[in-house]
Amino acid sequence: MHPVRVSIPSFRSENNSIEKGYTVFRIDVLMNGRQHAVEKRYSEFHTLHKMLKKSIKPPEMPSKHVRNWVPKVLEQRRLGLELYLQSIIMENGVLPKVFLDFLNIRHFPSVPKTESCGSFDTESEESSKLSHQPVLLFLRDPYLLPSAHDAFSNVVIEGVVHGVFYPDLQPR
Repeated sequence: MHPVRVSIPSFRSENNSIEKGYTVFRIDVLMNGRQHAVEKRYSEFHTLHKMLKKSIKPPEMPSKHVRNWVPKVLEQRRLGLELYLQSIIMENGVLPKVFLDFLNIRHFPSVPKTESCGSFDTESEESSKLSHQPVLLFLRDPYLLPSAHDAFSNVVIEGVVHGVFYPDLQPR
């Protein structure tokens, strides 16, 4: 299972007086439990496709030319673009930087650099081995108030609750 999942749940038409109408596709990106959305025009997909050709063999793009802009045709394009993005993810172990940039995903180096060629290496070996460690581990629900004989202080619980739910509240 790849850590990145994408879908294109919707699209909308933009019309303004400066240029002719165009369609914007909403891309939902789910990575490591966090979700965000980016909006892209078909022309941006096309640019991505040309850039991807330099590093991988991307799948076929949905046709650039559509005869009419009826919802049924746009829905087919939406589905085609969704399958296009999903295919790139499924067929590549390491996703190209240009693809991650397109989806607005921050990327970290996966392989530590072994030589810096005498120049100052801005990415230390430690930063390329980032891992998440729990800072505080609760053996039970920390939001339940402890019993009177519990050693876990109410002050800590109140601090966490106020920090999470009332971050703008100033202490007295």
